[in-house]
Amino acid sequence: MENLSYKTKALHAGHDTNQTQGTRVVPIYQTTSYVFHDTNHAANLFSLQEPGYLYTRLNNPTCDILEKRLASVCGGVAAITFASGTAAIATTLLTLLQTNNHIVASSSLYGGTYNLLNVTLPRLGINTSFVDPSQTSNFEEAIAADTKVIYIESLGNPKLDIPDIEAIAKVASKHKIPLIVDNTVASPALLKPIEFGADIVIHSLTKYIGGHGNSLGGAVIDAGTFDWGNGTFSEFIEPSKGYHGLKYVEVLGEHAFVAKLRLEGLRDFGAALSPFNAFQIIQGFETLDVRIRQQSKNALELAEWLESQEEVAWVNYPGLKTGKYFELSKKYLPNGQSGLVTFGLKGGFEAAKKVTDATKIFSLLANIGDTKSLIIHPASTTHQQLSEEQQKSSGVTQDLIRLSIGLESIEDLKNDLRQALNSL
Repeated sequence: MENLSYKTKALHAGHDTNQTQGTRVVPIYQTTSYVFHDTNHAANLFSLQEPGYLYTRLNNPTCDILEKRLASVCGGVAAITFASGTAAIATTLLTLLQTNNHIVASSSLYGGTYNLLNVTLPRLGINTSFVDPSQTSNFEEAIAADTKVIYIESLGNPKLDIPDIEAIAKVASKHKIPLIVDNTVASPALLKPIEFGADIVIHSLTKYIGGHGNSLGGAVIDAGTFDWGNGTFSEFIEPSKGYHGLKYVEVLGEHAFVAKLRLEGLRDFGAALSPFNAFQIIQGFETLDVRIRQQSKNALELAEWLESQEEVAWVNYPGLKTGKYFELSKKYLPNGQSGLVTFGLKGGFEAAKKVTDATKIFSLLANIGDTKSLIIHPASTTHQQLSEEQQKSSGVTQDLIRLSIGLESIEDLKNDLRQALNSL
């Protein structure tokens, strides 16, 4: 399986039909718990002496197949699924960090992530320095003695900027800090951050991987490359107080982080993915490649069309030859630049709201990556909790409209935007 194309892995990895009574489709194991053979069997499972299922908050056969598939496609040693992308981010950071620890993060993050790092984590004594990701040196300059994580998005939402992942990974490695990359917007069909040095990759499965707007989910993929025994994270070396003295690095080696994330993170915070949602996401995962390539093609054509509309002040899409990130897109996103397009109107804030309200095919809602086209005005919705200065650093201007391009006829999408622009 490891020698196959990721397209084939997305359809087959992790599912041994001999283990599921020959079912060609992954079954839904809709159960909370599992019967043990006897007390010795139960004890062996809890002490990690043998593999098996304990309780669906920790593991489940449907989720397990999805996790194996994600790890295989993304190039990691293992993966864990969560109830949402935000749950994946929060559980990862709370598993790794403690009071007085520090994060260096890109300033161009999804609004919910920015709020988590800027408002919620500081209540726990975990602070973040936000830096402009366009200059790799900014990350190194912000690193302090207590920095334990560098956090970026491979394709910023909604700024659509592309950081130089490989260069940032070298900075992280130099300082013995793990690099976490949220790869939601690009998806593993277009970009695999582990190939460029990322240690941990996060996805909101709700978006392109699921792809149909019907199920929440999140995932963390561990590259298995970070040395958790380098002294930066003592909890991986010392006996675990939360898991009967287990020494993660000594016992689990390259699986140390993903084991701690499951055994302590999922156990204690409980943000487990529903088996039914895992099933739905698996169905979407199987068509990810064909969907996102067409969405990327549609997005590029629509971005080029928007550039010619007189009401439009500017257009941002990584695949535009006139764009700031075109050169980096050739390195990191040569097979497509995903389905998000942003643009601004000469009429500013009110004009942006009016056009957003006037579309008929584009749905006004807070999501991306659906097969159907979506629209939103971030300054008045997803990023409204941020100050104007914070919005600007995140790439949100008052006139910005974000489009998530689906699989409709491109001419129908152009006509819908044209009639919405006519409302001005």
